[in-house]
Amino acid sequence: MPTRILPAVGDADAVRSLTTLLSQLPDAEPVAPVVDSTQLVDTLGRLAAESVDELPEVVVVHERIGPVPALELIREVALRFPAVGVILVTTDASPGLFQAAMDYGARGLVALPLSYEELASRVQAVAQWSVGVRRHLGAGGDVFTGVGGTVVTVSGSKGGVGATLTAIQLALAAQASGRAAALVDMDLQTGDIASYLDVQFRRSVVDLATINDISPRVLADAVFRHDTGLSLLLAPGEGERGEEMTDRAARQIISALRSRYEVVVVDCGAQLSGAGAAAVEMADLALLVTTPDVVAVRGAKRTVRMWDRLQIRKAEETTVVVNRHSRAAEIQPPLIQKITGTAVAATAIPANFKELQSAVDAGRIHELDNKGAVKQALWGLAAELGLMRAVEGAHRGGGRFRGDRGSVSFRRRRELGP
Repeated sequence: MPTRILPAVGDADAVRSLTTLLSQLPDAEPVAPVVDSTQLVDTLGRLAAESVDELPEVVVVHERIGPVPALELIREVALRFPAVGVILVTTDASPGLFQAAMDYGARGLVALPLSYEELASRVQAVAQWSVGVRRHLGAGGDVFTGVGGTVVTVSGSKGGVGATLTAIQLALAAQASGRAAALVDMDLQTGDIASYLDVQFRRSVVDLATINDISPRVLADAVFRHDTGLSLLLAPGEGERGEEMTDRAARQIISALRSRYEVVVVDCGAQLSGAGAAAVEMADLALLVTTPDVVAVRGAKRTVRMWDRLQIRKAEETTVVVNRHSRAAEIQPPLIQKITGTAVAATAIPANFKELQSAVDAGRIHELDNKGAVKQALWGLAAELGLMRAVEGAHRGGGRFRGDRGSVSFRRRRELGP
């Protein structure tokens, strides 16, 4: 079977030399080159929409590709198209760049000027890896094979503001609407998802921390399948084990989940760890839950500024969710938006702990009353974010404060499709 190779090169002279050399490789089938990062991602997306088998086995990215820098482009391809192997072509073959390229998701690096032997060796190795990944995906049964699932992180402005409850209900809403959904507890020392859902488990997310290539079988062994159909990756029972999780491991785990599920919801808790920072940076949607009180809103502002200083997430790329909202509160969503500099979700979660108390105490938070205001608001938030497949009778609009003087508009993010 010929190896399909897609060159991504912006320079005309480099295109000619690279395609000429690629055409000389044994069993190679170079396809028409793309000239910039946008065209590359669009091309891969179009092919993936047909089938994973339509994607090229190898993408060769030239260091001068633009407008997105080469390493950032490699990360984008690795996250969205995990069955495609990427090779970076560069004049800098230093160990530092090699390590950086591997961290960003490249499967190989070839130095300029190009050598036939080196290029042939790298292409062959990467193509074999790609074929192996697709074989595992094909044998994995119920596998999502789209462009790549949507990753949503849920963080708290401080402890006790309802981030875990929000994460659980967003994942349940996505699953109930027909999406394949996974819920990850990345609050590694104090995660409570297992308690909220009353599950007993053997393996946790940290069991994947030392595995370099997470195959579908390895991932399936670590995932707990809940009665609702939701796939759970839980925090370790021994909080000290959270130190085993590195930011690199977190990236690999989330990438593996993204390739198999349409929606991946990550509970990051209120304390920023390296793993949590990696998750927030990778997320398509980064939610920050706060309550409408001075201490929590100050915590939200502090978190947003810290993410910006650490170059994890810009304020305008973060969405604040207001929990325990009431019209009588002195602090309303527009003021929170002004203080934090973020977007604020148009769906607010009302204050009604009596509705939750029995389900929380019983560890049956997935059995909240469908008619309850809190559940309707949380599922309305899931619909607003585009996490739910459009179904008649879905919980839409519940909990919105439309018409309130504190109402603000929410800029809708990338939809997942019909």
